[in-house]
Amino acid sequence: MSTPRIDLNDQTAIPQFGLGVWQVPPADTERVVSDAFEIGYRHVDTAQMYGNEEGVGAAIAASGLAREDLYVTTKLNNNRHEPAAAKDSLKVSLDKLGLEKVDLFLIHWPLPTRYDGDFVSTWEALIELREAGLTTSVGVSNFQPDHLDRIVAATGVVPAVNQVEVHPYFANEAVRAATTGHGAHVQAWSPLGQGGGELSDPAVTALAERHGRTPAQVLLRWALDRGDIVFPKSLSKARLAENFDVFDFALTADEVATLAALDKGEAGRQGPNPDVFDWIPA
Repeated sequence: MSTPRIDLNDQTAIPQFGLGVWQVPPADTERVVSDAFEIGYRHVDTAQMYGNEEGVGAAIAASGLAREDLYVTTKLNNNRHEPAAAKDSLKVSLDKLGLEKVDLFLIHWPLPTRYDGDFVSTWEALIELREAGLTTSVGVSNFQPDHLDRIVAATGVVPAVNQVEVHPYFANEAVRAATTGHGAHVQAWSPLGQGGGELSDPAVTALAERHGRTPAQVLLRWALDRGDIVFPKSLSKARLAENFDVFDFALTADEVATLAALDKGEAGRQGPNPDVFDWIPA
């Protein structure tokens, strides 16, 4: 089954559903991505920080799939924000992935308290990488509304996507509104939450029972019905297949609203706060 595609603001399109490989061990990555390809996934989201781009590349090489049928995203590591380093880093990623270009390259974190607060020059470097043909699209991840405003005002270039934490306990509506207000699309990371709380929430389990689905499928359907791009991850082929089986049902508007009402605001955030996150790997 082919997944729906979403038109981006740079006249390209992205599969709305894909595979995330965050925290997939490098030794397992080729197997997991290969399993996903067999199931029907055609969109893979990796990052320099994950340390598993080689495994993604090995799975792509072994798949026999045409390059034009795959959508591959990677992200800039936090220790490569200087423009020259950012440009060199993508060339290294391409070598690891075995590709001539990626479909989407993102700034992974804005790091506003690092690099003298300068993420604009990093964004300019990504734009130059797109112009050089090393990536088809460029975007950002974990950017807050003021971060988006700043790079768009400085360059006139709107990111294709903003990849941010979104799930019912942390709907992140202000960031979603700022992203779509600029004409970018929202990619929802951690769509199932972390720690399993939402998977056992009575509102979620009730909808799962009503639709004859799993709680995970309901959470993924909620994100899709709201127009977000999602890429859950799993090491299990059975769970990968289960996650992918979400295209033959939909939630009603009232059901989407029911899950949106679970939002806990900042108390529901489970990942780092982008305004203060400043980790840089050695």
